Amino acid sequence: MDTIFALSTAPGKAGVAIIRVSGPAAHEAVNLLCGDVPPPRKASLRILRDRTGHRLDEALVLTFTEDHSFTGESSAEFQVHGSKAVTDALLVELEQLDGLRAAEAGEFTRRALENGMLDLAQVEGLADLIDAETEAQRRQAMRVLSGDLGRKAEGWREKLIRAAALLEATIDFADEEVPVDVGPEVSSLVLEVIEELRAEIDGVGIAERIRTGFEVAIVGAPNVGKSTLLNALAGREAAITSEYAGTTRDVIEVRMDLGGLPVTLLDTAGLRETEDAVESIGIHRARDRAKLADLRVFLVEAGNIPEMTPEPTDIVLTAKADLNGAPVNGISGKTGVGVSELVGRISTLLGDRAAGHGIATRHRHKDAMTRGVAALEVALGLLPYGEDSADLAAEELRTAIRALDSLVGRIDIENVLDEIFASFCLGK
Repeated sequence: MDTIFALSTAPGKAGVAIIRVSGPAAHEAVNLLCGDVPPPRKASLRILRDRTGHRLDEALVLTFTEDHSFTGESSAEFQVHGSKAVTDALLVELEQLDGLRAAEAGEFTRRALENGMLDLAQVEGLADLIDAETEAQRRQAMRVLSGDLGRKAEGWREKLIRAAALLEATIDFADEEVPVDVGPEVSSLVLEVIEELRAEIDGVGIAERIRTGFEVAIVGAPNVGKSTLLNALAGREAAITSEYAGTTRDVIEVRMDLGGLPVTLLDTAGLRETEDAVESIGIHRARDRAKLADLRVFLVEAGNIPEMTPEPTDIVLTAKADLNGAPVNGISGKTGVGVSELVGRISTLLGDRAAGHGIATRHRHKDAMTRGVAALEVALGLLPYGEDSADLAAEELRTAIRALDSLVGRIDIENVLDEIFASFCLGK
């Protein structure tokens, strides 16, 4: 396998830049640049020199052996001064060394996956951690990266392998006396996994929202203060405000961190009847987007009713509280009355929803678990027929195992045989 290298920190001027090298020639590259190879996992100060002996930089150098590296290969890191000139010079020097080449996008992580240092779900967790903007996203990504989903999948896998092994035993040794009736234990194992999978599937939607962001739509009639409220929440002039109705023609989005949750606020066109073709399109988009939002904040002037029917969890506020004596449940983006209370209510409502999320965070995870449940339900329906359908039920269990293995990117059916011989003393 080639030895690869790349700048791992963001390009541009910084105090420190890190260049990573991974592959069989990584330590030889360190030796050529430093004159020796520092002890593994101990940061060592070294002078880096090019092929002609000229000094490139003074750097901290770290080396890792295969069993203690991110990629599962011999690897090294050069922590150099973070100027473009220094990093460019070192990258050019590495490119001239035999057996080294520039890494492709994501290649370090791909090697970690191929070498068994990360499973597929952990790779996704790492990507989410890099993209995390809020505390909730960070916590969720860390759970996946730490292997929580993989450990759950391994637990389901072990139960289903046990169930499949029991069924395989009744098939392979049908002419011999099997110690016990395996049906009740198989049913119990399958039902247990189905229940856990369904609970995890139910939490994927919220987990995915934490990863991609919740949407909160501000809805109301024209000139009711929606854009002013959006600006107050955003802390900047994100939307044009005017005393003229119909100023907002399209959906304006502002991404925020509310209580550690990623939230996109939507300022929508004022809802009313109009003959203006362009405004009509904006109103149509406003209604559609508001319906799809996770939460709606309705601004209604005193004495009026909302232009759309609010859901039980939506927030309905009396608009322009600065003009009508700041009534209970009133709000004014212009003066700030009720704005902090609104932020608190949104954070609480979305936080309560987020509390019910599981570990699985992507549609791919949901699809794999759904396929697993479908196969397990078929298997469960076959179990009452005993030995006559044991082979079919076992095949459905294997289908479920393969579906769950796709969660972490591993397919392995040899453990079924291992479980058979470990569980039964059959003298064979």
